[in-house]
Amino acid sequence: MFADVLCVTVVQAQDGWGVTYTATNICAIKGSTVNIRCTYTYPSNLRVQETFWHTQQTNTDPVDLKTQSEYSGRVQYQCEDKTCALTIRDLRETDSAEYKFRVITNEPTGKYSGSPGVTLSVRVNQFPTWIELTCHSSCQLPDHTSYVWYRNEQKAEGEKRYFHLQTVDPADRYYCAIKGPEGFPSSPVYAPKLLSVSVSPSAEIVEGSSLTLTCSSDANPAANYTWYKENQTLLSKEPQLIFSSIQSSDSGEYYCTAENDLGTSTKNMLIDTPQSFLSVSVSPSAEIVEGSSVTLTCSSDANPAANYTWYKENEESPKASGQTFTITDIRPEHSGKYYCEAQNTRGRHNTTSQLTVVAGCLYLQIHSCYFSCYFALYMEPTQLRV
Repeated sequence: MFADVLCVTVVQAQDGWGVTYTATNICAIKGSTVNIRCTYTYPSNLRVQETFWHTQQTNTDPVDLKTQSEYSGRVQYQCEDKTCALTIRDLRETDSAEYKFRVITNEPTGKYSGSPGVTLSVRVNQFPTWIELTCHSSCQLPDHTSYVWYRNEQKAEGEKRYFHLQTVDPADRYYCAIKGPEGFPSSPVYAPKLLSVSVSPSAEIVEGSSLTLTCSSDANPAANYTWYKENQTLLSKEPQLIFSSIQSSDSGEYYCTAENDLGTSTKNMLIDTPQSFLSVSVSPSAEIVEGSSVTLTCSSDANPAANYTWYKENEESPKASGQTFTITDIRPEHSGKYYCEAQNTRGRHNTTSQLTVVAGCLYLQIHSCYFSCYFALYMEPTQLRV
């Protein structure tokens, strides 16, 4: 499905400008989705105002793909931290072109396109130029036996044991019979059809849980299966694609290809794994003086709702259970790392917060010198996205 991919990084740099593509040539099938990725650099004294992808132009300024009618609704950009990906869906043969990434800054001359770009070739799914079918019998037949061949219930020319096909339509079905007792034909052979992808479990996908994608089809001979992700990475050559602990980074479009000697069929499946969020907050958020109290609150977007348990570093026994944990009469010995663990039937995650009791001194001078100390509690909240 994704053939002829040359994964060679190309870097073009000039006075701080540079674009690095993850591929120089990509071959994709008509109707599929392709991802073209790059990273870029620019002079540190400039400020980026716009980035976009374009095809090679002649004597004209590059035009943003998103503004071109032929790409309407099929193009998506995903750009972050000097990394940008171009996604083109429902590929057409006319999409075959050289694609370049362009950076425009706040300076009139501060414009740059990474060249050479990425050459995309979109092809119609190709089938063999010819196929030879052989009619077999469990009985030993005389050499002069004649055969009858059928294509979609219609007799085809030829009475030999071998039948040659110059062109193959994946919708066709072929079978043979011995001439004379034609009421006992062979089982038909045909390209994969009725391709489907199932998801197990069928409930909403939860980060950290297991997930299995199963590809199935009706084909004879039996189909071979391959799984790809949108970035053209081969993931599996089995009917099933298994995630033991799916993560938000696994989100994307997946493709299953079923193939036998008579043809190929492809089915896509979009996987969206919501990112779980777990955080700890402290109240009051201002400086806390020794002897006061502090409340730690753990929150998450877990579904089903999570049960919360609090631990302190290097202590095996939990300090508390529940979404909040209150420490009264704060003392220096309360310093340390506190862990909030959220758990439901889908799994468990935890995050930490550091409580630090810092000693400070105040000097007061009236007629004599008094010395007093106070302890301040600082909360350094951390957030962990899992």
